[in-house]
Amino acid sequence: MAIRLLIADDHHIVRRGLVFFLKTQKNIEIIGEASNGEEAVSMAEAFRPDVILMDLDMPVMNGIEATREITKRSMPSKIMILTSFSDQDHVIPAIEAGAAGYQLKDVQPDVLVQAIEKLVKGENEIHPKATAHLLKQLSQRQSEQNELNVLTKREKDVLREIAAGKSNKEIAAALFITEKTVKTHVSNLLSKLQVTDRTQAALLAVRLGIHKY
Repeated sequence: MAIRLLIADDHHIVRRGLVFFLKTQKNIEIIGEASNGEEAVSMAEAFRPDVILMDLDMPVMNGIEATREITKRSMPSKIMILTSFSDQDHVIPAIEAGAAGYQLKDVQPDVLVQAIEKLVKGENEIHPKATAHLLKQLSQRQSEQNELNVLTKREKDVLREIAAGKSNKEIAAALFITEKTVKTHVSNLLSKLQVTDRTQAALLAVRLGIHKY
């Protein structure tokens, strides 16, 4: 059975090029073309393709927003990002939004076909450049998580309250300790996390999810 494919890209020439090549593949059927993210969501819901080739930089609704919307609606389609961007500011949000694959537009045609086939089989297929950024981000997060491990349970409690925007007085009331003790904990956790102020500590807490503990 052929892989039913939807192409979402705002550049007509890019879509034409993809259609021209992919139509030559016996195991791929092009079931639609979308010129923006909103159209991609509507067509995904209407046609239920196996795979969606999704550009990121599109009008009306960008590729990350469209990917997130399709994922939220629990559609069966696997989403392969096909873009020119390989930096972590695009890779990480796309993967977090629900993309199962990430390829760059300079990918060799045969490699793209293989990536589509692997996606259908349930394998995530990510371009080496994008993978490098993912690994870098994961390494950074692990390093930050290790930093949090040096905090005591009480210091983490105080950090969580700082992330909620509470003053020392409010933290003291919430944790049933004195303001003096709060100040000591704040000083200790800032030193251990190697940050200069409460705002930086709060951002770190939010990024790592400690504010949800």
